[in-house]
Amino acid sequence: MSVIQAIILAIVEGLTEFLPVSSTGHMIIASSLMGINELPITKIFEVNIQFGAILSVVVLYWRRFLQSFDFYKKLLLAFIPAAVIGFALNDIIDAMLESVFLTAVMLVVGGFVLLFVDKWFRHADKEKVSYKNALVIGFFQCIAMIPGVSRSAASIIGGMTQGVNRKTAAEFSFFLAVPTMLAAGVYKFVTDLLQLEISDLISFDLVKIQNSFEVIHPNDVKLLLIGNFVAFVVAMLAIQFFISFLTKYGFKLFGYYRIALGIVLLALLAMGVDLKV
Repeated sequence: MSVIQAIILAIVEGLTEFLPVSSTGHMIIASSLMGINELPITKIFEVNIQFGAILSVVVLYWRRFLQSFDFYKKLLLAFIPAAVIGFALNDIIDAMLESVFLTAVMLVVGGFVLLFVDKWFRHADKEKVSYKNALVIGFFQCIAMIPGVSRSAASIIGGMTQGVNRKTAAEFSFFLAVPTMLAAGVYKFVTDLLQLEISDLISFDLVKIQNSFEVIHPNDVKLLLIGNFVAFVVAMLAIQFFISFLTKYGFKLFGYYRIALGIVLLALLAMGVDLKV
């Protein structure tokens, strides 16, 4: 992977991670068009540049992260379903992530949902997320373990089903992304890049941990640093745009976009184009 290719993927990640359009679908297209979809570093890179996107949330909303302990209790409550289900079904989730066809289908299905979600929940006007709301949002977020669903879309819609307005639901979705993506990123970093078992960390096997860092190529580190920086900057801009756009216009345009993207992926698959996650 070249520096230019890393920057392009990071831009795609920053633009799509917090929008309800599925960053997975966009990564498939971007990496496949650049011919790097089968490189071992690509999958690791795509997961780990999420750290930059996470940091953008913390920087933009730093005052919210200095709120009372109540804020963190709600985040923890919402995070627990993904932590438990994600760990328990890790192998199944990884298998689903290999299916470009499933990703494309879910893009289309999710697109049709977004066409009508504003009408379905037009009376959602709550400006605060309760503990019960947080837990429900956490379970909705788990739907995004199916590739193509979009973590952002699932969690925002989860909030709206509880009567939370679009802006508040979107912001809580951003906050929830911090522990969720951080946990996923660290897990993939340890198991894929360092090639360690979780048991090695639990037992604190210093020899294995030290040796694992020695196999990291310096160029990979450079690419990850560049990717995280670019994803951070682009995600900050994307979040601000999304909140403004969502408040004024709702989800319909994102729905049409998802449907179009899903159809493009299905068409490419039908033409025999080699697409891989």
